[in-house]
Amino acid sequence: MFHPSERVLVAVMNNRRDFELARDEGWYRIPVRHAPPSATEAAVLAFYFTKPFGDEKWAVHWYAPVRGHELVRRRDLLPAESGHPRADELYYKLQLGPLERLERPIPSLRWRRVTFIETSWDRFVAATEINDLYVSGADGLFVILKEAGFWPEREVELREEGGMYTVDLAIHCRAGTVAICLDGRPAPPSALCDPDLELVRRAVERMGGEVGVERG
Repeated sequence: MFHPSERVLVAVMNNRRDFELARDEGWYRIPVRHAPPSATEAAVLAFYFTKPFGDEKWAVHWYAPVRGHELVRRRDLLPAESGHPRADELYYKLQLGPLERLERPIPSLRWRRVTFIETSWDRFVAATEINDLYVSGADGLFVILKEAGFWPEREVELREEGGMYTVDLAIHCRAGTVAICLDGRPAPPSALCDPDLELVRRAVERMGGEVGVERG
């Protein structure tokens, strides 16, 4: 259907009304000021469901081809809400083809905050969990850690010593989190920078071992 390298944008879907608009009217809106680089270049838009979707929450179940986009104000997208505080803000209106349900949903093994994930079609169709979707320089270490029996999370926000950091990888342990940053990325003071497997293994042991996850 799609070329392996074509872009897929995974977007958060946090209410049923917006999902119904995507399904029944064929469009989805993204605020221009928060839009990721691929907002207007993605061939596919997929939806990460949050708590309002009950048993389907914290997973990707649906996707749709992107047929085009236009730049519009919120008041023109949702005229019944013309008094909204962001009525005059600009949004990308992505025009969608029919929604398709994944035969195998892509779950998040732990609760995590997701706004957008930019990925490729080959990763999307092969993913077994949310972390498989990310594309970055952490790919190699991520695979090494998974093969060693760990379940690292990718692109995790951590607050430490009053600062907020996004780390490449994080392993949640009984006594805290082992944070890993690569290639000079800004790192919290406790993070491991460009570690090898043995260094990560020792850090996880000092933290009391990894906290288990549901593994399907």
